[in-house]
Amino acid sequence: MNIELSNESGVTVDEAGLVSVAEYAMQHMGLNEDCDLAISIVDESRMSELHEEWMDLPGPTDVLSFPMDEMKPHDINPGIVGDIVLCPQFAAAQAKNGLESELALLTIHGVLHCLGYDHAESVEQKVMFELQESILAQWQAR
Repeated sequence: MNIELSNESGVTVDEAGLVSVAEYAMQHMGLNEDCDLAISIVDESRMSELHEEWMDLPGPTDVLSFPMDEMKPHDINPGIVGDIVLCPQFAAAQAKNGLESELALLTIHGVLHCLGYDHAESVEQKVMFELQESILAQWQAR
């Protein structure tokens, strides 16, 4: 797995941990070892710009996902999974178990969005949130 991470947020985060959890989530979802993912960590100002530009919603958010090659779980072909954008300042306000754990969860959340998962409907939300919690717990227990 090729995971590129850039941190433009001004916040020190466990970059190696985020790459690790992203790789774990991609492997857990059965993706080809030759898949690519980009993770950008930005400040609230940049996240607000992206949130408005792409979602037509004001203000910052915790995570945005941009799928690229429309990959699905257990996709045997290599490809570009997509881009995940994280905002640690926003995430810190909602973090129940610390910022690093919250960013790990949001990274998994972003990977799942890139693979077609959604949480607009309650049934979808239940499936997606249970899966992301399960992946996080397994990653933390390894």
